[in-house]
Amino acid sequence: MNQQQAALQLFRDIFDDFGDPNFIWQIVALLVCLGGAWLIQRWSLGRHTEGQHKLRDAGARLVFPLTAMLLVGLAKLLLHKFIHINLLRLAMPLLGSMALVRAVVFVLRQAFPKALWLTTWERIIAAVVWGSLALYITDLAPHVIEALESVVFPLGSQRLNLWMILQGIITVFLTVVVALWIAGLIEAKLMGMQDVDSSLRIVGVRVAKALLTVAALVTGLTMVGIDMTAFSVFTGALGVGLGLGMQRIASNYVSGFIILLDRSIHIGDVVQVGQDSGQVSQITTRYTVLKNPGGAEFIVPNEALISNVVQNQSFSDTRVRLATSVGVAYDTDLEMAMRLMSEVAAAHPRVLAEPGPKVFVTAFADSAINLELGFWINDPEEGRANVTSDINLALWKAFKAQGVQIPFPQREVRLLNEKAAT
Repeated sequence: MNQQQAALQLFRDIFDDFGDPNFIWQIVALLVCLGGAWLIQRWSLGRHTEGQHKLRDAGARLVFPLTAMLLVGLAKLLLHKFIHINLLRLAMPLLGSMALVRAVVFVLRQAFPKALWLTTWERIIAAVVWGSLALYITDLAPHVIEALESVVFPLGSQRLNLWMILQGIITVFLTVVVALWIAGLIEAKLMGMQDVDSSLRIVGVRVAKALLTVAALVTGLTMVGIDMTAFSVFTGALGVGLGLGMQRIASNYVSGFIILLDRSIHIGDVVQVGQDSGQVSQITTRYTVLKNPGGAEFIVPNEALISNVVQNQSFSDTRVRLATSVGVAYDTDLEMAMRLMSEVAAAHPRVLAEPGPKVFVTAFADSAINLELGFWINDPEEGRANVTSDINLALWKAFKAQGVQIPFPQREVRLLNEKAAT
């Protein structure tokens, strides 16, 4: 008796058990097993803290079907000498398929932690697994496979059929998911290495994902039996077309890896590219995101960071010199005004004490003596205009308290020929 015949016989036995008074005990035993599995699941979830969300998710998805399978198996061993256990025999593959579905979805959630489409995919995976199980039990699977194999697509010397393509899609999907899950574990491990430069960690994550994805694709297609040499001409032509039509995109990707490897720009640096400036908030393989203090974000192609001059205010030193100018009246005590300006700047919490603030006499203008106050900060990512504004306001208050005048432009008009003017 083959497996399909055994499955059909199992359904006949269950149908015959409906007339047996002891069938109620099979239902009771199954309900007890499912109830016990539910209680064990609740107990397992209660032992985890809120921070252990991954373990909570794993328990919610896997503990129930696996525990139910174990309890049903024990019930079969204990009850097979007393009553028929056909209902319990049917429950085993159903619970196993539930465990398979939830295990696949759990791996998907680890590979794509922010994906909202997994709820829909969970239903699709469940439908595929349960549909396959139904075809297997009802002995329709061989006929469906035969019908799929009859549809053939010639590809060079390779002959593909729908069944092979379906197997390839499922196998590639599973291998890619496992590869992305492994890549997620590698990413969590690398990003936790605080002693390694952030750019090197990002490069390691990107390279690991790319290599694992390619390896998963090749492995999945090879496992199905598809000869990869059949795609050599196609992939070669595709590569040439992509190289000619997507030069700029390829350049951006190569530039992105160069930026990450040479570590000329880090996340958190304050840079300026042309007219765009801001703090580096994200570095991808194609572009870099700059966020200015006003909240606007600039998406700069990586090629621009390689081919143009980039002003990096925190490349080797995060200290930045800022300056503000003010004019005082000609009858002002300059030494007192300069000392007052230095004290005002030194009192600001973000201004560095070394090098300290300095004041310079820059010009004797028409209406005032121009003074420049220079000072240093080491946190330009927190903003520069706010520091200058605070110091300007403090200078105005200090000058007003000490009687220092900030003159406005004045003009003296002289009439050379007074009689002619009248």
